[in-house]
Amino acid sequence: MADPSSYRPRPGDIPDTPGVYRFRDEHRRVIYVGKAKSLRQRLANYFQDLVNLHPRTRTMVTTAASVEWTVVSTEVEALQLEYSWIKEYDPRFNVKYRDDKSYPYLAVTMNEEFPRVQVMRGHKKKGVRYFGPYAHAWAIRDTVDLMLRVFPVRTCSAGVFKNASRTGRPCLLGYIGKCSAPCVGRISPEDHRELAEEFCDFMAGRTGTYLRRLERQMMEAAEEMEYERAARLRDDIGALKKAMEKNAVVLADATDADLIAVAEDELEAAVQIFHVRGGRVRGQRGWVTDKVEEVTTGALVEHALQQLYGEETGDAVPKEVLVPALPEPLDPVQEWLTARRGSNVSLRIPQRGDKKALMETVQRNAQQSLVLHKTKRASDLTTRSRALEEIAEALDLDSAPLRIECYDISHLQGDDVVASMVVFEDGLQRKSEYRRFQIKGFAGQDDVRSMHEVITRRFRRYLAEKEKTGEWTDGSGADGALADGDTALTGPDTVTRGLEEEVVDGSLKDDDGRPKKFAYPPQLVVVDGGRPQVAAAQRALDELGIDDIAVCGLAKRLEEVWVPDEEDPVVLPRTSEGLYLLQRVRDEAHRFAITYQRTKRAKRFRSSPLDDVPGLGETRKQALIKHFGSVKKLRSATIEQIQEVPGIGRKTAETIAVALLRAAPAAPAVNTATGEIIEDEEPDTTGGSSGEPVTAGAPDERRGQET
Repeated sequence: MADPSSYRPRPGDIPDTPGVYRFRDEHRRVIYVGKAKSLRQRLANYFQDLVNLHPRTRTMVTTAASVEWTVVSTEVEALQLEYSWIKEYDPRFNVKYRDDKSYPYLAVTMNEEFPRVQVMRGHKKKGVRYFGPYAHAWAIRDTVDLMLRVFPVRTCSAGVFKNASRTGRPCLLGYIGKCSAPCVGRISPEDHRELAEEFCDFMAGRTGTYLRRLERQMMEAAEEMEYERAARLRDDIGALKKAMEKNAVVLADATDADLIAVAEDELEAAVQIFHVRGGRVRGQRGWVTDKVEEVTTGALVEHALQQLYGEETGDAVPKEVLVPALPEPLDPVQEWLTARRGSNVSLRIPQRGDKKALMETVQRNAQQSLVLHKTKRASDLTTRSRALEEIAEALDLDSAPLRIECYDISHLQGDDVVASMVVFEDGLQRKSEYRRFQIKGFAGQDDVRSMHEVITRRFRRYLAEKEKTGEWTDGSGADGALADGDTALTGPDTVTRGLEEEVVDGSLKDDDGRPKKFAYPPQLVVVDGGRPQVAAAQRALDELGIDDIAVCGLAKRLEEVWVPDEEDPVVLPRTSEGLYLLQRVRDEAHRFAITYQRTKRAKRFRSSPLDDVPGLGETRKQALIKHFGSVKKLRSATIEQIQEVPGIGRKTAETIAVALLRAAPAAPAVNTATGEIIEDEEPDTTGGSSGEPVTAGAPDERRGQET
């Protein structure tokens, strides 16, 4: 725990101007970002007597080790810079919205020749009309399904569209009248675009024109005794009215507005937003946030506005934003919203009428959301705290291990030896900081030696980062080079398993807040194994001179907890929350290691001699296999025969022939019982439709031998 007076700047050094400030911890991670009209007055509030500070503000200033600031010209610039830095650094003490997910929108791609109606998430694209957001994607699909009766706009993907154009046959929607089938020329591009524009107009709230037109056409059809057409128009009118009922009118003057409500207590706050377009509630979203410091309702509203409109422009920012309390000061926030929209934005508190009544509804939703969140979280927080305290007591630690790293080794009979590192913070998974390793320091199967190598490589990285920031002056063993076989996972890496998708994207920051590797140390290292693995991990830390990180191991057989230099294990009760947490950490490390090991093994099984041919991509490899039937027949082909494959020239054919000659298989197998030469065709290993080849010792046959 740091003393704020040790890094407090002199008051005369702090400018009395608008700006943005950053608090950093001892590892140079940005832990808090704030803005101020006067930096000198604002920062002085943090360096008063600790007794007078809010408990969470006190935790923040004692966790920090330094403070720095950037001067800007206006409060609007300070607001923009604060938002940018919060997004970039992800500070742990700033207001964070746990449910900050990408909400679905109904999108119409007006930037395409044949506009398409679809569900879209993420960043908005130029030339696409958006409606929403909606709480659920199924709500969009239900609405679209009803409206396609009247506005049969294209909804298919580009691949389906091209395939239908090539074959001259539309998809099912084209046959049942829910698509005008522009893919086969049933409607011209101009007429289809006009249809899409009418769809957009209806979604924007201009519904009366279309309903009156359909009613008039229905009456005319009835007068002309075209009863089938009149019945179809009647059903179309019913479908449109049903779609309109899904978004009931709440504001009679066709208002475009966002209503934001906040429900809060001393520790947390829930934010609810209703999106009203054309007088109808088009979408709803909600967030829950920790109140890290003593913050007013107006400040929470300001943070919600930043989160909501920080990356929006144009009509995505409505003309009117209704809030329960105004930010202080108001003018910079209003100027910022006006700049995002490009025209004036009204930010105010509703006083009377329908808008106030709707705000009360939003407020009730926010209150209910906070109550529900606290009900779900109460037992979870208590359980995690008790588990960490039990681990600290069992291992004789000075404090609860807030960050735990667990390591596991995985291989298949000594092949494809890999290791995993998983991270739990405050008893919860931190998947963005997972890491994986390839063991290349030696060949063969040796779990103890592998564990020593992984721990050494991980904490050598940590020492290197300490040396960069000046925290480590010795420098011995801290070369900082990324060892061959380490997978740092600083870019998106998606591993799909069953119904679960895990995204490992790396979020540790360097001095400027950008990603770096292995920068933050744990309080506890857990290894999957018993006394030998624990001894190897402790020896690796000792060799690096690290003596402030605890080590333990969890053996699978009896779930015993082993600690270094102890003859007997620590036995935790089977009902212990601490043991349950260690088991979850160990099992997650095992799962992550097994996933990586299987991925490597599958990639090795799918390898082909054609993979070594430079400049030969997947398309031409597939063409070669399709033409010849197998790699064996391709190997026996002449250069002229290889040239017959489309896209293969003489030079490429010669390269392929040489590569296959070098990769020629050994002598054919012989059936020892009959003396017959076995001439099975080589399997297609280029990833074609035949699937993974079945070989001796295939993964499914030997999965039980994985470790």
